[in-house]
Amino acid sequence: MSGTFLGMPGGFPANAAVAVQDSQLRYNLRKATHTIRGKRVKAVEELPDWMELRAAGKAIKDHTLRHLDRYLLQMEEAVTRAGGTVHWARDAAEANRIVTDLVKATGEREVVKVKSMATQEIGLNEHLAAEGITAYETDLAELIVQLGEDFPSHFLVPAIHRNRSEIREIFLGKMAEWGRPAPPDLTDDPPALADAARLHLRERFLASKVAVSGGNFMIAETGTLVVLESEGNGRMCLTLPETLISVVGIEKLLPTWRDLEVFLQLLPRSSTAERMNPYTSTWTGSAEGQDFHLVLLDNGRTGVLADEVGRQALRCIRCSACLNVCPVYERTGGHAYGSVYPGPIGAILTPLLRGFDTELDASLPYASSLCGACFDACPVAIDIPEVLVDLRAKVPHGRVERAGMKVAGWVLNNEVRLAKAQRLATRFRKLVPKRLPGPLSAWTDTRDLPDIPEESFRDWWERTRRSERSGRPRNEGGRGVSEER
Repeated sequence: MSGTFLGMPGGFPANAAVAVQDSQLRYNLRKATHTIRGKRVKAVEELPDWMELRAAGKAIKDHTLRHLDRYLLQMEEAVTRAGGTVHWARDAAEANRIVTDLVKATGEREVVKVKSMATQEIGLNEHLAAEGITAYETDLAELIVQLGEDFPSHFLVPAIHRNRSEIREIFLGKMAEWGRPAPPDLTDDPPALADAARLHLRERFLASKVAVSGGNFMIAETGTLVVLESEGNGRMCLTLPETLISVVGIEKLLPTWRDLEVFLQLLPRSSTAERMNPYTSTWTGSAEGQDFHLVLLDNGRTGVLADEVGRQALRCIRCSACLNVCPVYERTGGHAYGSVYPGPIGAILTPLLRGFDTELDASLPYASSLCGACFDACPVAIDIPEVLVDLRAKVPHGRVERAGMKVAGWVLNNEVRLAKAQRLATRFRKLVPKRLPGPLSAWTDTRDLPDIPEESFRDWWERTRRSERSGRPRNEGGRGVSEER
């Protein structure tokens, strides 16, 4: 069983139906995603070898996943040799317990955090709070989400669903509860909002003795961890505290430093549309007396490795490029997916990690138009539509659906039965309602039932062939069938 996922509780269709009614949300999403998308295209076009880089990133990730056991052991040995401590977490509960025990061992009751989707996946903040430990988010967008008692809705910009006026109201109403209050004359000018966040967080950086981070990449060759960020908060969290605890998914491994060079070109351009991130932090083991702990998180990932089609989802480098081009995400936002991982990649990663245990899990593979824009944008060539179709075949269906598919298979597998069914349908076509009754109404509630033609293609073909053999014009003896048909 996978860890705690946050968000709206229902299935995707119900969540999306609510989200699309929010015109302000749709405006915020459209403006933000189109802006990021346009900048990304320009950044990618600067590189004449982009497709070669993309192919290299895919190859490196696939090689690493095939030999993950060997590289994980190499990573553990290198971190231990450098003075760090490695912990293995099979699931969310074990990871939360490890981190909580490490924090309690320091005697501290507060931690600062670098933006981390792995810790959101396992519900670490909520678990720490239940143990009397407060976790302070230091990324600007994560701070907005935390102060607003909200959930992230995007990989790169967790508060993408908020506009600056809403952020100002959150800062004025909530900052005082979490420490330094916002200036009473705060405006919604972006620099003013950023300055208020900086002043609010500075005291946390200087006072906190424990930090929790994730990691964009791990280098098995040297035991090095890598975090890319744009604000400098990560650098503060990674260097100032006396204890650093990093929770990282086992799929984030790269074999060598040379491999990292490929991803330092792919990730910034695909996420922030920059040539390189303003802050790229690397550290190996315990540096300058800091106590370092690495928690290697499985939480369903080895199960995904066993899926021949789905395992490509573990290539994901969390760049959010697929979200920014997805027509479904643009209209519904991240909360409709009910998961830490929204958008096209979330529609496959969430059910892959935790199975089809809930209505949400079963509905996510259908949260896509299969247009393929996500595959074109993905910097590591994850064929998301392929995985979506594969997952749809694996979704456990209800009794009515199973019975319907069984009947359909019985008809379609036999030429004679199919021909008889088609003739019956044409004969009684005027009696077919536009909205199907009972459980079948769920199908016609979201799509139009196509009109049944007066004559099936099979019958038309046989009739016209007979007409040609007898030398008669095609439209003779038919039901108004023209030559053009």
